Amino acid sequence: MTAADIPAVHDLERRLFPVDAWPLQMFSAELAQAATRRYVVAELAGRIVGYAGLMCIRPIADVQTIAVVPEQEGKGIGSALLTELIRESLLRRADDVLLEVRADNPRAQQLYRRYGFEQIHVRPRYYRDGVDALIMRLRLGAPEPDTTPTEAGRP
Repeated sequence: MTAADIPAVHDLERRLFPVDAWPLQMFSAELAQAATRRYVVAELAGRIVGYAGLMCIRPIADVQTIAVVPEQEGKGIGSALLTELIRESLLRRADDVLLEVRADNPRAQQLYRRYGFEQIHVRPRYYRDGVDALIMRLRLGAPEPDTTPTEAGRP
């Protein structure tokens, strides 16, 4: 995403998230923080049809936003955007990727689960219209050490 993309992205934001849309200047502020942010767009025939953003302050990466126009859902655009955010999280050496997803958005929840995200918490009435947010996490870091006793070293 570049500064030139912001007007089109903001138009989509208002269309897709009318109650919770980010103000225009928030996209500019996010792009200005390249050390901790990464924003991407998906284009089809020269038109932006999706966008996504990540904040990474090690050891945590946080998906700030991800959206695809409804008429392009189910065509792999959301998967491509999420793959890019996970790739960026790995490049930035994050241990975990977190995100919030609306409790009433099973399509997005299914996408995240396919990528290995697990629900870890609920934020009641997180969205302005009163819908809960499900907090989901994808572990990227080294697996937890196995502390199960073994037969090795026993007499």
